[in-house]
Amino acid sequence: MILDPLPAAPLGDSLLAELTALYASNSAFHRLTGDFPDPEDVRPEQVAAALAQEWELPGTEILLARSPGRLTGIAVTLAHHPDPADPDPWIGLLMVDASLHGQGHGRRLAALVEDRFRAAGRTAVRLAVLANNPKALAFWTALGYEVVDHREDQQIGRPAVLRKELTGP
Repeated sequence: MILDPLPAAPLGDSLLAELTALYASNSAFHRLTGDFPDPEDVRPEQVAAALAQEWELPGTEILLARSPGRLTGIAVTLAHHPDPADPDPWIGLLMVDASLHGQGHGRRLAALVEDRFRAAGRTAVRLAVLANNPKALAFWTALGYEVVDHREDQQIGRPAVLRKELTGP
């Protein structure tokens, strides 16, 4: 698996189609988040708008995970949380094509994101998990993340905040 940053330029039709298929494959997640009006019918213009919204925050990086011949996942990271008291970078989104769930792609993608933060000299990373997403909480805690806080985020309730120390490779 390789990670490539997504440039903040207009997306080509082919890439937008790949991204739309990736987002559409995760309708169960989108039912939890409410990010799309109809999680069973995610449209290219909605994905483009969601990505444009991600880029509005300074320090955002959108990373595309590719395995031979296909887009397998996406990660959205923040170099700094909007709260200036929070020193850690954040994983805002980590999504793997639903047809690949359970095959280790999510673990590999998370490890690659952590490696990028380590290479940048960061010592920990945080993320938030929706209260109604026990599968995500189990995934992240299995990777060594620990619940450090319960709070609401700026848009929807995400009370479980997790943190992981980035020690060693």
